[in-house]
Amino acid sequence: MAMEVTQVLLNAQSVDSTVRKHAEETLKQFQEQNLPGFLLSLSGELASEEKPVDSRKLAGLILKNALDAKEQHRKYELVQRWLSLDVAVKIQIKTCLLQTLSSLAPDARSTASQVIAKVAGIELPQKQWPELIGSLLSNQQLPAHIKQATLETLGYLCEEVSPDVMEQDQVNKILTAVVQGMNAEEENNDVRLAATRSLYNALSFAQANFNNDMERDFIMRVVCQATLSPEVKIRQAAFECLVSISSTYYEKLPPYIQDIFSITAKAVREDEEPVALQAIEFWSSICDEEIDILEDYGGDFTADSDVPCYNFIKQALPALVPMLLETLLKQEEDQDQDEVAWNLAMAGGTCLGLVARTVGDDIVPLVMPFIEENITKPDWRQREAATYAFGSILEGPSPDKLTPIVNGALNFMLTALTKDANSHVKDTTAWTLGRIFEFLHGSTVEIPIITPANCQQIVTVLLQSMKDAPNVAEKACGALYFLAQGYGDVAASSPLTPFFQEIVQSLLTVTHREDAGESRLRTAAYEALNEVVRCSTDETTPMILQLVPVIMMELHQTLEAQKLSSDEREKQSELQGLLSGCLQVIIQKLGASEPTKYAFLQYADQIMSLFLRVFACRSATVHEEAMLAIGALAYATGPDFAKYMPEFYKYLEMGLQNFEEYQVCAVTVGVVGDLCRALEDKIIPYCDGIMTQLLKDLSSKQLHRSVKPPIFSCFGDIALAIGENFEKYLMYAMPMLQSAAELSAHTSGADDETLDYTNLLRNGILEAYSGIFQGFKNSPKTQLLIPYAPHILQFLDSIYMEKDMDDVVMKTAIGVLGDLADTLGSNAGSLIQQSVSSKDFLIECLSSDDHLIKESAEWAQMAISRAISV
Repeated sequence: MAMEVTQVLLNAQSVDSTVRKHAEETLKQFQEQNLPGFLLSLSGELASEEKPVDSRKLAGLILKNALDAKEQHRKYELVQRWLSLDVAVKIQIKTCLLQTLSSLAPDARSTASQVIAKVAGIELPQKQWPELIGSLLSNQQLPAHIKQATLETLGYLCEEVSPDVMEQDQVNKILTAVVQGMNAEEENNDVRLAATRSLYNALSFAQANFNNDMERDFIMRVVCQATLSPEVKIRQAAFECLVSISSTYYEKLPPYIQDIFSITAKAVREDEEPVALQAIEFWSSICDEEIDILEDYGGDFTADSDVPCYNFIKQALPALVPMLLETLLKQEEDQDQDEVAWNLAMAGGTCLGLVARTVGDDIVPLVMPFIEENITKPDWRQREAATYAFGSILEGPSPDKLTPIVNGALNFMLTALTKDANSHVKDTTAWTLGRIFEFLHGSTVEIPIITPANCQQIVTVLLQSMKDAPNVAEKACGALYFLAQGYGDVAASSPLTPFFQEIVQSLLTVTHREDAGESRLRTAAYEALNEVVRCSTDETTPMILQLVPVIMMELHQTLEAQKLSSDEREKQSELQGLLSGCLQVIIQKLGASEPTKYAFLQYADQIMSLFLRVFACRSATVHEEAMLAIGALAYATGPDFAKYMPEFYKYLEMGLQNFEEYQVCAVTVGVVGDLCRALEDKIIPYCDGIMTQLLKDLSSKQLHRSVKPPIFSCFGDIALAIGENFEKYLMYAMPMLQSAAELSAHTSGADDETLDYTNLLRNGILEAYSGIFQGFKNSPKTQLLIPYAPHILQFLDSIYMEKDMDDVVMKTAIGVLGDLADTLGSNAGSLIQQSVSSKDFLIECLSSDDHLIKESAEWAQMAISRAISV
């Protein structure tokens, strides 16, 4: 069955595209016509020492891709395909793979390791290939290169397989092999490195071992020893293990934390950057753990808190903070220009920020002397480090502690932003001002930092900074964003109003800069513009109206460009996204009150035709931002939006069909809801198409699960809009809702993420029921809903019994109970009286602290008592 594939594999890597395409086609046909032969040929190629390394490596890669894929539905198909292969073929392939682990070519060994792990990920959960782990562990006595490949394989294996698939006995053997390979006695560095990296993946399996004091001590000792290895990669991998231990086994750390502090402090001060970065990451990770624990339990630890907070950070403060402050002085010359730069100074500042969030006010006296000492030094590194330290500690400590300091520093910083000779210092100063406005400015802060006296100076400095280098200008836009946001809930007047025109003009000028593509500058300018518009007051409405034709003109210009390269097309699409987003904000702002809405609607036809042209630019996909803006336009236009539907509908359908980019699909589903509220029964002509597509989406294996809850809510929106005309969809929608309800009723043993999703799903289902009942209310056809009532009550019972509803679901659920009674009247009365928990659920909601739940419950109580008394 196997075939000679060497030449084809080499051709598939050729620089000549004709040769390459032909080879790729040959491989594709071979795979389609004879899968077993194809996989056998590849595994034979990978295992053969005579073959060239390049063909062996590609053979392994293609094998790996035949077993796994990123998309869930494709992965499922590949798993099923492998499981249904002939057993003899699979044995032959697996033999070749295991044989390759002893190859002399490192690339072939490494590729085989990954493929073995993929096969194991499929077979071990099915109780197949039980001898694998034993045969891997028997390699421990063999030459070093085989030992290294085996350890690498065990590492990948632990990444692929979930801990519940392996027996504890096997886990113990794997850990023993890995920890032995890490030991300082191991002379071969490749073996030791592979072992250390494997331990990183195996830690999630080691629960039982970490509960045993002796085993835990041994593992910790070996990891700490490895952080002192002469080989830099081993030290880095060992610190990565410590970082993982800090989050997985936080509660086991007390006996070791003192030693770990010494090891990390030495690494941060003396070791090479990759190692020092991981040493800082350990403390950042401890901060994350303690922040979570403190948020979950407040400060009061009782016997029922699962994990106590050991306050490691608070205890380490006097030594930890000086160590982090030292790192801030190790900046790189060009770190501001590079968006993905990550170095010691940035890691240290990030960790300092987390420490501030963990301990609050206690950090301030430890950092202030450093700031005061360095902020005016001639060396830019010292000024920048002092500014970065200040910006890093603004979230965490109380406004009372920070406000006096900020008030003293503000003038100095505004001067630095315009006058400092160094671009780094300006960049960090603008970022710090943004953090001041984000955390210490707004209606909740008692002592205002921004006053009528300094507001003009602040605005002038920020607008001047927007003309600076792109990285500085981008941070200035960010600061302006938070400055505007702080006035968002001040209804009457905002100190920014007198500068509104000037601010808007400056931001538009920034978007036209030649270099606006660098450092995210253009995006930051539009984000700031949107926030300034969103948070503006009624006095500025005439100016916002004048902005409409300006933005429309800009959008129009993006549509005029001809014959674009793919790079230009991507830029065009991005700019259309920014401009559509800006129009969406303007539409929402002006649509919020009658007089301005009326003035704005003169532009509606032109805006809609622009959006339709934006859609027409893209052949396959719908433009997400334009879709959102249309939702806002529909909401503002109301029933008159019907005139745009004939042209718009095809794009709506295209959005609903977009499984691949599920965010686009989700946004489109949301827009269907907006259309329902705007058009009401004028949406009827389009409902067949919309409902067909939504039902297709729900039954698709490919669609991302996050889109399903909004689709259910959308059923409710449609039913609410078209009332009893929803009758013809009941036979399709109700069974879908029922099966989803059954799935989401029981959650025992679910993790937090699953529970959050389940609550979203429940809420979507309940919103659908609510819309359907309200839609049918007072219609002669309400009796059509009676058969579904018992199931709905049963669903409410079961989620009440589970006791894991969040507040949103609780409010919707008690609302549905009321809708049921309100729409079905006496037909529902007796059913509700028979239901297991309706009464308890109602009593619980009536006494809720959440006033929205309470209001819903009071309404439901009235509806139920009417239904029962009939």
